[in-house]
Amino acid sequence: SVLSRYENQITILSDYLEEFPETDEPVWILGRQHHLNTDKSKLLLDVSARLWFTYRRKFSPIGGTGPSSDAGWGCMLRCGQMMLAQALICRHLGRDWQWEKHKKQPEEYHRILRCFLDRKDCCYSIHQMAQMGVGEGKSIGEWFGPNTVAQVLKKLALFDEWNSLAVYVSMDNTVVIEDIKKMCWSPPQSSSTSHSSAHLQRGALGRNKNAAGFCTGWKPLLLIIPLRLGINHINPVYIDAFKECFKMPQSLGALGGKPNNAYYFIGFLGNELIYLDPHTTQSFVDSEENGTVDDQSFHCQQAPHRMKIMNLDPSVALGFFCKEECDFDNWCSLVQKEILKQQSLRMFELVQKHPPHWPPFIPPAKPEVTTIGA
Repeated sequence: SVLSRYENQITILSDYLEEFPETDEPVWILGRQHHLNTDKSKLLLDVSARLWFTYRRKFSPIGGTGPSSDAGWGCMLRCGQMMLAQALICRHLGRDWQWEKHKKQPEEYHRILRCFLDRKDCCYSIHQMAQMGVGEGKSIGEWFGPNTVAQVLKKLALFDEWNSLAVYVSMDNTVVIEDIKKMCWSPPQSSSTSHSSAHLQRGALGRNKNAAGFCTGWKPLLLIIPLRLGINHINPVYIDAFKECFKMPQSLGALGGKPNNAYYFIGFLGNELIYLDPHTTQSFVDSEENGTVDDQSFHCQQAPHRMKIMNLDPSVALGFFCKEECDFDNWCSLVQKEILKQQSLRMFELVQKHPPHWPPFIPPAKPEVTTIGA
């Protein structure tokens, strides 16, 4: 009965400014600049190409006896799915890939979409995320914050061999370059090649195979930086640096919103943030027999929502994707130039070496799964 009250939840109208204003100011969407006066249709195409995950109903009960809808509690999980899906699109299809209604899409696209279907056997489904959240202290049906959803994605990625992502979630507002490179150059567990030799022996393309046939190249990086940008409200000193992140070519946007209302922020116009809103309840969609998915309801085909940046809750998580090592090196340079050198009060720190007072960094590894006593 509690969930049913949220079945038709809609966005608060005061946040929804339908049409883009007439302005010469550029719009930034995930590292791409658009001009409303000359290419508004291109901007809307760019927004609609993002995978849009919303509340769903009538899926199989989570855990067998749990809820069959995530309406009212799953909005941050859906935003986490959107950020991760954008990383996978960049990984397999490229940032400039576009989605068009009824147009045949590559197999990789359908495979990405199948990772997020509302089924217990899909690696990033609402079922997997909610149940993995139990290990983070969140009972099924409880609302997640940005940091919790980042930790859940980090754990689930260990079981995803197809995408083979290295997921780094920063601690204490600090990104450690040494740790990220160690993690991204870590060979698979079944490979005997050491990190150092994998790093030294890679070829011109940055990829080699060792004797066992495993790729020892750079694992594509999903970098998530949970932040607290104020106490009760966002501190205005962070606004320029926050907006700068959406300009970076590695940008995956940000997770955040308002208390108990999560949004996936994908860009900005002036002092308004542009976001995709998960607060629409749609029916469960499954894949068809040929493996394709009826994807109409997974793309937002209207002008995106906007909200004033000062209305943002200070608890957020930034996302970035670096397919190759050179992308990460470029990101580090941009952070030094555009964020750290400009700020008296820094949004986060970027350091070369692992802080000596921290516990040693051990790249996360897929846990051994046993069935004894199951």
